[in-house]
Amino acid sequence: MTPLSLSLRSPKHIMKAYLELEELNRLADAANNLRDRLLVTMLFHMGCRISEALGIAVGDIDLNNGTVTIKHLKRRIKLKCPKCGASLGLTSVFCPKCGDKVEVAVKELRDHRKQRILPLDDELISLIKEYISRGGPVNRNGKRLLFGINRHRAWQIVKTLGEKAGLPRIINNESGKAHYVSPHKLRDAFAVFAVKRNDSGDGLRMLQEHLGHQSFDTTAKYRKVAGEEHRRWYDDLWKGDGRSTKA
Repeated sequence: MTPLSLSLRSPKHIMKAYLELEELNRLADAANNLRDRLLVTMLFHMGCRISEALGIAVGDIDLNNGTVTIKHLKRRIKLKCPKCGASLGLTSVFCPKCGDKVEVAVKELRDHRKQRILPLDDELISLIKEYISRGGPVNRNGKRLLFGINRHRAWQIVKTLGEKAGLPRIINNESGKAHYVSPHKLRDAFAVFAVKRNDSGDGLRMLQEHLGHQSFDTTAKYRKVAGEEHRRWYDDLWKGDGRSTKA
């Protein structure tokens, strides 16, 4: 077991709470074409939702500045009054609680929630440049989409690559159920990886913004997952005869 493993042993395989960097590299290496390699690399390196990744058009990518504009495709957008924090509707003009005029604030919040601009690392920029130069993007409905595949196909690609790479099943800490590697598990892996690097208050708030979480509680759960390795490490010290087997 590696130091970062959060696993449950079973007769046939090991199930883990999240994937680690070495496993994610194996996943990308299992791809036999550039599109699939770019897809899994983007999902992990950016931590975006699969719906967001599939919605990226070539025009959303700024290779000079190393950024990509992500459209937030979740249907529910929760807006609050800037003054009193009361919930607002998408078309609210006045706050129902304090009476303040909120029309402009609602529009700004709504537009902000609809998209966010994320940075791209050098590896992703290189893959995107090569992919575009090879004619990978697909024209659909007047847009030059990066991938041009549907959600089901994307999930199938990730699952197949996970099996090809020999990756373990991922266990949901809340339900206890095991799942195959999926696009969302790559987003989870990015979040845990980020928390391991920086779990300060500022780091978690930056992660919240990056992931597009409206609630901080949603982001904070990854701190809990990452922290479980401390308990597992400590428990391993006292297994067997009560003495650590490590030097």
